[in-house]
Amino acid sequence: MTRTDRSFRPGGAPEASHGPSGASPARTPRHVFPGRRAPLATSHVRAGIRGGLGEIMLDRPEALNALTPAMVAAITEVLTRWAQDDSVDTVVVRSTSPRAFCAGGDVRLMREEVRANRLDGTMAFFAAEYALNELIASYPKPYVALLDGVAMGGGLGLSVHGSHRVVTEHSALAMPETAIGFFPDVGASHFLPRLAPGWGRYLGLTGARVDAGGALRSGLATHHVPRTHLEDLVDALARDGISGLDAAHTPPVTPKYADEDAETAMLTVFAHTPLAELEPALSLLPGEGPAAALAALRAASPASLVTTDWLLRLGADASLRDCLARELATAGNVIIEPDFDEGVRCALVDRGSRPRWTDADVRHAAARKGSP
Repeated sequence: MTRTDRSFRPGGAPEASHGPSGASPARTPRHVFPGRRAPLATSHVRAGIRGGLGEIMLDRPEALNALTPAMVAAITEVLTRWAQDDSVDTVVVRSTSPRAFCAGGDVRLMREEVRANRLDGTMAFFAAEYALNELIASYPKPYVALLDGVAMGGGLGLSVHGSHRVVTEHSALAMPETAIGFFPDVGASHFLPRLAPGWGRYLGLTGARVDAGGALRSGLATHHVPRTHLEDLVDALARDGISGLDAAHTPPVTPKYADEDAETAMLTVFAHTPLAELEPALSLLPGEGPAAALAALRAASPASLVTTDWLLRLGADASLRDCLARELATAGNVIIEPDFDEGVRCALVDRGSRPRWTDADVRHAAARKGSP
């Protein structure tokens, strides 16, 4: 089959051809997609093929690529099409902006929809997003996510389920949902328990951000490539397929302040300590990491902590499909609770205000929720 470089709008026909079969793709300026002169405003997603590489570009920089229903639909359509396209050997998902890969779902929009009592649309978005997560997890071709900049929540759903996750020295990965009265979803109840011991519970409960080193140690990421070499990596993927990725990997520089012993002690606590006993156990540990984790637990919604811990326990022995189904049912209950409205308001509407949670602590939340 003859291969050409081509870009297209999801849902439409190819727009243009960009060179004869076998020609090396021309090098393009940073963050400019080959063959595209203007962003696709309808879905904030660009897509195209060069060589054997299918590229998906997230292009909503003003919102850190927070996912909308149209974006989820566009990505799903493209991936479904490329799964059957013999000219596509490898898929890469990336951002047009150096600030963020994807900051997650647009929870501010979700809150507005819930407050307007438009729950059907909100739940349809969750269902579509979770179906996309499952599609990525079972994708029949190498799927490479370039996690340059911020990657949170739904951004990890777009990446961690794939076969290859590349971080840079500017990466910041997190599942911060307990701070807004929600819970780590997009299949997090499946992938978090499968990280290195202690990491999944630590990340899921505290919402802590990890850099490239933490992403690699935990298992969230598979490779590290400096930001300045990302364009070379994409060129190699288009030219050589997935074999170009291992050649591009370089170990990240470990920060001088990293304390491996403190990290190990903290992760051991998260791996083995019941939820209600986490705070006193962490308070006994020295170091900035345990102190930050303790502060995050105290600031989070107690109900969200209880729900998250329950989902992670069940997810450890469940399939991704079962985890996503459980998360969907749980989301329908959580988004109508006061903590979700309050958490999103304080984080994204009245920024900087301190949320007033329904429960005083996790023991109270567990008792009210019936210890799920």
